[in-house]
Amino acid sequence: MNFFSGGIIGFFFGFGFGVGCALAVMYSIYTGGYRRAIEDSLREEKSDRYRHWLPKIQAKLEKERFGA
Repeated sequence: MNFFSGGIIGFFFGFGFGVGCALAVMYSIYTGGYRRAIEDSLREEKSDRYRHWLPKIQAKLEKERFGA
């Protein structure tokens, strides 16, 4: 095997599988986490976790708004 064919194989495994796996992980995070967060925010009865984090997020947004 010469350098060129080894480089092609290395490029394919490194770039093809590496980027493919990264995209698969990002998509699974999107479908699992982001959609769930949207569904939770649209429910009439808010979850305990939502009620716990909402004031902290609002305080952070207020701090950023007045700090900028």
